[in-house]
Amino acid sequence: MYTYDLLETGCYYLVKEKEDSAITMIKVAVESDHCLFIQRFDEPMETEWKLKKDILHDIIECLSDEAVKAWEEHYKSNQDAFYEGDGEE
Repeated sequence: MYTYDLLETGCYYLVKEKEDSAITMIKVAVESDHCLFIQRFDEPMETEWKLKKDILHDIIECLSDEAVKAWEEHYKSNQDAFYEGDGEE
């Protein structure tokens, strides 16, 4: 078991919040004295505050800059597929 306190601001992580939960990609956007503001890259993207002492079941890995760049290319191309069209019917 881990806590959010181990995560660094500005980094992207693959985590499991609970033993039986799916793998989720998160980014620590802001750190305060007692909390972290987390961006969760689900569909749709969500944001939330977490206490630094809140439990994470597993921190699978901190993604490298290269892995984040590759992910962003795929993520953006998938978003474009949902929003294509000229808006006229």
